Amino acid sequence: MLSAFGRAFRTPDLRRKLLFTLGIITIFRLGAFIPSPGVNYQNVQQCLNTGDTSQGIYQLVNLFSGGALLQVSVFALGIMPYITASIIVQLLRVVIPRFQQLYEEGASGQSKLTQYTRYLTIALGLLNATTLVSLARSGQLLPGCNLPIIPDESIMTTILIIITLTAGTGLIMWMGELVTEKGVGNGMSLLIFTSIAASFPGSLGSIWESKGPGTFFTVLAVGLLTVALVVFVEQSQRRVPVQYAKRMIGRRTVGGTSTYIPIKVNMAGVVPVIFASSMLYLPGLISQFNQPAPGEQMAPWVEWINNNLTRGDHPIYMALYFAMIVFFTYFYVAITFNPEEVSDNMKKYGGFIPGIRAGKPTADYLQYVLSRITLPGALYLGFVALIPLVALVLINANQNFPFGGTSILIMVGVGLETVKQIDAQLQQRHYEGLLR
Repeated sequence: MLSAFGRAFRTPDLRRKLLFTLGIITIFRLGAFIPSPGVNYQNVQQCLNTGDTSQGIYQLVNLFSGGALLQVSVFALGIMPYITASIIVQLLRVVIPRFQQLYEEGASGQSKLTQYTRYLTIALGLLNATTLVSLARSGQLLPGCNLPIIPDESIMTTILIIITLTAGTGLIMWMGELVTEKGVGNGMSLLIFTSIAASFPGSLGSIWESKGPGTFFTVLAVGLLTVALVVFVEQSQRRVPVQYAKRMIGRRTVGGTSTYIPIKVNMAGVVPVIFASSMLYLPGLISQFNQPAPGEQMAPWVEWINNNLTRGDHPIYMALYFAMIVFFTYFYVAITFNPEEVSDNMKKYGGFIPGIRAGKPTADYLQYVLSRITLPGALYLGFVALIPLVALVLINANQNFPFGGTSILIMVGVGLETVKQIDAQLQQRHYEGLLR
């Protein structure tokens, strides 16, 4: 493995791509610690050291920003607006026929969809920045902190912070696209990977300090076992065999090959976990804006939400989280994989599944296989996502527990994909790649 990495850096073209990627990642991490104009950096740090930041409504966004959100830095919003915009544009393909038509047009149509995603990212960044500044000024961003994060509450300062945060989102999006174009791997995914990996040392260090070496090494062993499980499931797939009939085109015989349709156990990736987390943040957000005035009694429904739907260690929260992940897994797979479209494409090029007639029987068979294989994938996502919540109950860890949930799914998925791309580029120049 070490010799393979040595070959990667000895190859001029690949070395240039790797160094460019590392440079962009370094700039991305530096931006997470540069405070926005008008923000009192000393007060923010004091609030982070004394306040409870593990139960905040923006915990997932803070994870994806590498801790930049709660510091109100220039990259506070991170890559989350782009992720949300990409998911929205992908879902709109089902609702808006024009979007589906652009998707089917190939590279030109997809570049148009990418342009729409960029515009929507800026719009969502502007909306999120306004919300973030509002929460920071009202003291709801960092619970339990009475120090002013934004001392100057003038209109000009507020507009300047909003513009800075939105510009930071645009810059992150641009850097991610640069990595995709000139570096190694998918730029957006690598930036998310970097943000999550940056929180690992702090999380492990807090477990060592608060729980001792015994709990630390137990967590490490469970973490390695979880990583092995995630790698095994992420690489698992159901291969549906496809046979292409021979055809005569002029004097040449075309076709007659055998291939397969790879249907992954986890076709939805980490999107259902993000959907479920976002939906469960809504009740907490609603209760935040319906707090009683001083001296008044809290409304019963707000009290019920605070007791049951804002605490990760509550059984109702866990059950809802698990059920929503299973639901969104089926929902997202149904949107992204269309058995009828796959069946029509196979029929167009003379392909068929052995023992299954072309056309509707093929689509029904693919739907049957998809529904059967999606169930274990949905249960797997639910169990992995519950690991941080179970750790919250057992060892009183916070919800940023490093081994489990969204973080481990993204890190393993991005890591595997990046290593495969480096290996493919190595094999273009050497017979022996990065993987054996």
